[in-house]
Amino acid sequence: MTQRCPSSIRKFTSSRSNLRPRRTVTPERFSTGLMRLTLPNRPSGYRVRLAMTDLPPGTVAMIAAEELDGALVRSLTADFERRGTVLRVEATEFPTASSTVKAVRWCLELSNSDDTFGTQLVSSLLDDAAEQLPVSAVTSTVLSAAQRPRGPLMLIMDVDSTLIDQEVIDLLAEFAGTAEDVSNVTERAMRGELDFTQSLHARVQTLAGLKDTVLHETYRALTATAGAHELIRSWLGRQWPVYAVSGGFQQILKPLAADLDLTDFDANTLEITNGRLTGRTVGQVVDPQIKRQRLLEWGKRSGINVQNVVAVGDGANDADMVRTAGVGIAFCAKPALIDHADLVIRHRSLELVAYALGLDARHD
Repeated sequence: MTQRCPSSIRKFTSSRSNLRPRRTVTPERFSTGLMRLTLPNRPSGYRVRLAMTDLPPGTVAMIAAEELDGALVRSLTADFERRGTVLRVEATEFPTASSTVKAVRWCLELSNSDDTFGTQLVSSLLDDAAEQLPVSAVTSTVLSAAQRPRGPLMLIMDVDSTLIDQEVIDLLAEFAGTAEDVSNVTERAMRGELDFTQSLHARVQTLAGLKDTVLHETYRALTATAGAHELIRSWLGRQWPVYAVSGGFQQILKPLAADLDLTDFDANTLEITNGRLTGRTVGQVVDPQIKRQRLLEWGKRSGINVQNVVAVGDGANDADMVRTAGVGIAFCAKPALIDHADLVIRHRSLELVAYALGLDARHD
């Protein structure tokens, strides 16, 4: 059963420093080499916008990395122009926990009437460009004009390693002194020896006897993923709903949902008796099928068609909801999820989610 997050929930004031937004990076730091593009069809050049706005209708292409070469971006823009019309180019920077990531996006009107062929061609051009960059991680995405959602959108996110930087079960295991046991269970699950429910029960069992006060300490240790506040504000500022569904625990997600102003949430519930964890959960297990079910339920409640649902996750247990959503996004994801996603983001900034969708990532 889902738990609606009332405004009266007392927030953990001691944890606010961990969950507040990180510093803002101003796009003016971007290399001036990107600021003017000379295109074959436009001898006077094409001005790159630094200020973010929602992009006009069209295909959205994006590339992001810690370093972007101005000449490479100009070459890409010229390639896109030869295959259609470049309606807009934008460049900016987003902070991550450890550095910043530079990002450029294009809004394109492709000449080829076959939308699938056109987007595959754009993807190929971005992949070729990515291979030329002297960095290990490059995010490149293409969202076709046909798939790009219009109108009110619903956002549903996984929590551990997606909305937050940590895996809550690992933090709890450290308090319990069972980190190695939990790691062994995780490895068995990755080998396919355990399904999600079996893995959850085996890991939670290692927490038996732990004082429930450790839940508060665990919550204080959490950090919101870079860009989480900005992404959520950009959604709520448009009166669009934001949901979180987790294979983790209600006792952690409830205060987190209050701090982040989430519309609603769901997670597993740890059983507590006489102030100690019993090593069991109570109620329905939030497994991959339940995540998908919550997506459909919340979409119906919000009056939003599944084509206008954006789902973000990082693991195999997110695959069902990512496949079901109109736009499924693998965020710094494990290989088991990547093949099921429409967009793959390889840098830990959730602002890139809005940016890849063609939205103003800092809309209030």
